[in-house]
Amino acid sequence: MRRIPKTALLSGLCIGLLLLGGCQPQQQTVLKLAHALDRSHSVHQAILYMGQRLNELSGGKMRLDVYPNGQLGSERELMELLQIGSLAMTKVSASPMESFVPEMKLFSLPYVFRNHSHFWNFLDSEAGQQLLSAGEQYRLRGLAYYDAGSRSFYTNDKPVRTPADLQGLKIRVQKSQTSVQMVNTLGGAATPISWGELYTALQQGVVDGAENNPPSFHQSRHYEVSKYYSLDEHTSVPDILLISTAIWQRLSAQEQGWLQIAVDESVGFQKQLWKEQTEAALKAVKLAGVEIIYPDKAPFQALSQKIYRQIKHPGVRALIADIQAMPREE
Repeated sequence: MRRIPKTALLSGLCIGLLLLGGCQPQQQTVLKLAHALDRSHSVHQAILYMGQRLNELSGGKMRLDVYPNGQLGSERELMELLQIGSLAMTKVSASPMESFVPEMKLFSLPYVFRNHSHFWNFLDSEAGQQLLSAGEQYRLRGLAYYDAGSRSFYTNDKPVRTPADLQGLKIRVQKSQTSVQMVNTLGGAATPISWGELYTALQQGVVDGAENNPPSFHQSRHYEVSKYYSLDEHTSVPDILLISTAIWQRLSAQEQGWLQIAVDESVGFQKQLWKEQTEAALKAVKLAGVEIIYPDKAPFQALSQKIYRQIKHPGVRALIADIQAMPREE
């Protein structure tokens, strides 16, 4: 029986391992990141930029593989994949994080921030950064906040100029108890529906409207159905970049450093893109026949006080006090 040379055996073994992701000619750490956003979204563009910077900072020793458009599941499913270590990273809205970190309810409270500068001053503060890392005990480590602007109501057949106009309207919200309470308090009938099902729900009249920021309203093409957009700007809910705690702990200190620098740089990149996309989205939906309404926010703010009186969680109450005590912007 002819003996197979040892070098041939090793070569064959290495080819097999390469197919499985091992025996790489140059060892490279590959992180898989999945999210539910469209490729044109500013957060997706920032994630691509982050991947580019990660590759540069690490000299090719780290790579980010990105799966957009919900290819690997919904936000909730992606968080579960992170918890078991089957996926490295994802982007979620802060609202679904309430299930793990009750203090995240803060972002679904209406008019808790005076303006966009006040909002970012809090996110960058010590309290904001502590909140970002609070999901670590649930194997969800926050790496950064991304800008998601302010959420406002859009409706199919009836404009919303005052809270009274929400009466009898089924309004889609995220799967967040605080979001449900907020819409119900303002006069609507909150209806939690997943983002991927919302276009059809609007089209078929399952809901009469929804609430979101201008780029999401535009990129989702919801403006094809909903012809009224009321910029009441009731909440500012950031996006959060998460990494599986198990995978973070497997990275060396140097790899963690490279990744955090790339993430931090992507935040500034995304902020600028977000500003540009917000302006472009409002112009585009207006050209498509959407009536943009700038309502008086005072009646919405007055009704919102009912929610604040019902808050019992000490952590949320403490954060509200911190936010209200922050100095006013010049």
